[in-house]
Amino acid sequence: MAQASVAWAGSRTSWIDRECNNRPALSSTRSGAFNTAVCGRRRRGRSLRDTPYPSLSLIHILSAVPTTAFEAFSKPQQMAFLINAYNAFTVELILTRSPQLESIRDLGGVFSKPWSIRNVPLLGRMMTLDEIEHDTLRARGRYDDPRIHFAVNCASVGCPMLREEAFVAERLDTQLDEQAARFMADRSRNRYAAGKLEVSRIFDWYGKDFALGHKGVASLQDFMARHADLLADSPADRERIRGKAAPLSFLEYDWKLNDAR
Repeated sequence: MAQASVAWAGSRTSWIDRECNNRPALSSTRSGAFNTAVCGRRRRGRSLRDTPYPSLSLIHILSAVPTTAFEAFSKPQQMAFLINAYNAFTVELILTRSPQLESIRDLGGVFSKPWSIRNVPLLGRMMTLDEIEHDTLRARGRYDDPRIHFAVNCASVGCPMLREEAFVAERLDTQLDEQAARFMADRSRNRYAAGKLEVSRIFDWYGKDFALGHKGVASLQDFMARHADLLADSPADRERIRGKAAPLSFLEYDWKLNDAR
C-alpha cells in the first residue's frame, strides 16, 4: 500500500501534512491504520471553527476498522483508537453540521443530547459518542484509566484542550500524563484559592473514575495531591493539598463552543 496521508478541507498547510506523510503505510501495523487515520488536531489557542476538519477519507478510514481487528488490538491501541475516533467525530459534528453553533449542546433536541445521537459509524455499527466514551472507554474492568477525561474533547471551553497530535499506542501513557498535567495547570479550570481547591466539574461528574486505583490513585484527593505543584504556588498551600487537607469545590462548567480567537 502506498504511504498514507489524510486529506483535510482547505489549502492551509498544517502539522497533519508533515505527520501523516511520514507515517508508515496503513497495512504496516495494526496501530498504523488508526494512528494514520486520526492525524490532525487543533493547535492550542486556535479557533475550533478555523480548524481544517476531517474529510470523508478520515471518517471512512476510522469506520472501516472492523470489530475483529479492534478486538485484536492491545489495550493501548484500543484506547488510542477510541479516543481519536471520539475527537474526530466530535470535530466533524461541530464543523459540518452548524457553522454558527454557540454550544455543542445546541445540537440536541428536546428529548436528546448530541452525545446520544446515533450517527457515528464505528466498529461495524452506528454508535453514539456516549457509547464510545461511557460504554466502552469507561466500562468498568476494561481500561479503568481516569486520564481519558483529559483526552476526549467535547468542543467546549470547559473541556481539556484538544491535543495537537493523534494519540498513539506507543506513547499513550506519556500523552495521557501530559494531558492531565496541562489540564491541572490551567488555573481557569483548576486552582487552590481561599483555602480550598476549586476544580473542574469533570471531577464531580466522574469522581468515581478516580477511585479505581489507577497508578495507586484511590480518590480525588489522591489525584489532587499528585498535582499539588500545578494547583498552588506557595509551599504551604502545596503541602496542604498533598496532605489532603484542602476541601474540594467544583466550578461551573462552560459549555460555550471552544472558539478562541
